[in-house]
Amino acid sequence: MMKTSNEKPEITKKELNRVFWRSFQMEFSWNYERQMNLAYVYAMIPILKKLYKTKESMADALKRHLEFFNTTPHIVTLILGINAAMEEENVSDPNFDSSAIENIKTSLMGPLAGIGDSFFWGTLRLIATGVGTSLALQGNILGPILFLLIFNVPHLLFRYFATGWGYKLGTGFLKKIQENGLMESLTYGAAIIGLMVVGGMTATMIDINIPLQIGSGENAVTVQSIFDDIVPKILSLGAFGAVFYLLKKEVKPLIILLGLAVVGILGSLIGLF
Repeated sequence: MMKTSNEKPEITKKELNRVFWRSFQMEFSWNYERQMNLAYVYAMIPILKKLYKTKESMADALKRHLEFFNTTPHIVTLILGINAAMEEENVSDPNFDSSAIENIKTSLMGPLAGIGDSFFWGTLRLIATGVGTSLALQGNILGPILFLLIFNVPHLLFRYFATGWGYKLGTGFLKKIQENGLMESLTYGAAIIGLMVVGGMTATMIDINIPLQIGSGENAVTVQSIFDDIVPKILSLGAFGAVFYLLKKEVKPLIILLGLAVVGILGSLIGLF
C-alpha cells in the first residue's frame, strides 16, 4: 500500500467528535451485501481526510473500510477509535501492515456484537421497556419518558466515551480481554441478566384468567386457583412457552398474533377469560 510523506498528522479531539456524530448513521444505509460498510466508511472519513493527503492513499483507505462490517451500533465507536489509531500508525510507520486494520475490525466486530447485543438489546432495552410499560399501563406520562431515558442515556454516553477509549487503547487491551476469556464471561453474564428480566416481564405483563368453576356453593373452586396453587403465573409461563415454541418452528409472528387474537375473542365469547 502507498504511504504518505514523513510528515505525521495527528488526530485531535475534533476529528474524534466528528466520528462520534457520524456513527449514528450505522443503520441508515444498511444493505444485505456488506451491511454497515457504507456508514462505517462515512464515519471514518474525517480521520482519513486528516491523515491522507494524496488521492492514491485516500482511495486505498476508503476501499479498506468498504468491506463487510456489522456489529451492535451502540458500541461501534470503540472499533472506530481503534481503527483511527491504526490508520494514524499506518501513516507514521512505513513498515506497518495496513491489512491489520481490516483484520482487527473483522475480528472484533463479532465478539463485541455479542456483548453489545446482550447488554443493549437483551438487557437495557428490556429493563427500560419493563419500567416504561409498567408506568404507562397506569396512565403515567413518565412511562414513555423513562423508557427513552433509561435506554438512550447509557448508550449515548458509552458511544461518546468509547470513541476516545478505542483511540487511546488501540488493540492491546481488547486482545488481552479476549486472551483471558473475559469477553465470554461478560457476554454470558449479560445474557443471564437479560433472561431474568424477560422472566419477570412474563409474570407481570401476561395476564391469563380462567374463571370456570369446579363444584358449587361454598365448595366451588375456580380452575385459575388450581393452577395458581400449583405454580403462580403458570398459565402466563405456558403462553410464553407456546409462543416461543412456535417461533422456533419458524411460524410467522403475524400468524401467531392472529391466532392469539382469535383465541382471545373465542374465550371472551364463551366466558373462558
